[in-house]
Formats: sequence, structure tokens, C-alpha cells
Amino acid sequence: MRRKTKTRSGFRRFFNWALKIFLAFLIIQILTILIFRWVPVPITPLIVIRGYEKLNAGKMIGYHKDWVSWSQISDHPKAAVISSEDQRFLDHHGFDLKAIEKAMKYNEKQEKRGSTKRRGASTISQQTAKNLFLWPGRSWLRKGLEVMYTFLIELLWPKERILEVYLNIIELGDGVYGVEAASQLYFNKPASKLNRDEAALLAAVLPSPRKYSASKPGPYIRRRKEWIKRQMRNQPELYVFAKGR
Repeated sequence: MRRKTKTRSGFRRFFNWALKIFLAFLIIQILTILIFRWVPVPITPLIVIRGYEKLNAGKMIGYHKDWVSWSQISDHPKAAVISSEDQRFLDHHGFDLKAIEKAMKYNEKQEKRGSTKRRGASTISQQTAKNLFLWPGRSWLRKGLEVMYTFLIELLWPKERILEVYLNIIELGDGVYGVEAASQLYFNKPASKLNRDEAALLAAVLPSPRKYSASKPGPYIRRRKEWIKRQMRNQPELYVFAKGR
């Protein structure tokens, strides 16, 4: 009887200890997210990881990243990334359930065919959470943390802030992060001056910016750019949103 009591007491202590650690972790993350609602993001885990990869490969470490505010970004890249990456961005609360269902059905078919092709359903909110706080990968732990961070930024940030951070931290080439750095490097102009064609070209290289090039677009990227431009023209509400805030 005493042994059972000791076991239960030990379990309670462990549970209370684990709960306190989890609550402390959650509070720290909430405070961090609240800070980043207004403060520019200085660096992300992905930038650190890419630097470590270059170091291991014996390459020079360096990257291009320039933070710009919402008003310093042309309306076109805002509309372009929504058109290409997450067309229900303005309507969902972090997770696109319809896209997830379609991706699951597609992946099941591919698996039955023995194909390794897979389709994702990450929203801009999820990609922002992943790029801001997490590392690349497909483990259940990373996915679980992504869900938590996505829920929190959707709860604590307006949609404009989510997109503003996304546009400032996305990878757009080898060592190129954010729409301002990409615009200066590829087009010799600030992000505020990007036109529809240039914005669609930058969006076209997502989500494989190290595989595809905005400076030397191949046939696939050029076709994808034209598709994105059509989507932008067909969704005038995106420009209404882009002019907000």
C-alpha cells in the first residue's frame, strides 16, 4: 500500500514539474510573439542553419536581409504571395482545412502508385510560424510546435502583421531573405517599387528558392509567373487588403 502511495506521489510531483515547465515555456513564447508583433525580426533559425551548412561545406558565411515595414512593400508582392501560396489566407484562421483534405487525398493516391511525390497544405501563417521559430523537417515534434505557434500568431497578430513578417523573412535565394533584399539583388530597386511582373516572379520561386532562380528563370518558373499574375488579376480584394493598415 505504501509503495502505491509513493508511486502516486512521485507521479504527481513529476506531473506538476512537467506542467510548470510547459506553462513557463508557453508564457515565454507568448511574450516573444507579442514582442514580434511590433519589433522587426533580427534573425531566424533558418538563417542560422543555412550559415552552419555553409560553414560545414567550407563556404563563406553571409546573407542578405533588410527589414522593411508594411508601407515600404509594394502591393504587388503582397498579392503575389497570397495568390501563389495561400489563396484563402484572408479567410482561414491559420489552417486551410480544405487544402489539407485535398493534400491528404493526393498523397494517398501517390503512395498507392508508389510515387514519392507529395503535396503540402501549409498556409502563410504556418510558414511564418515555421520560419520564425522552428527548423526545417517533418518530425511530429516540429509539426506539433508549428501548430502551436500558428495558433498563437493568428490569435495575437492581425493578418497584415503575419504577411509583413512573412515577406521579411522568407528565403528567396541562396543567402537571400526577405522581399527587400531580393528586390535589391535581382531588380536593383526597393520592394516599394516592385511591379506586378517582378513580384510574381519572386513568388514563383517559392517554395523552392534554392532550386529555382528569380535571376535566371527557366520555362517552369516563367509559366508559373504568368499563372500567378492571372490569379492576382482575378482577385482584386487582395489589393484592397494590401492597401490597408
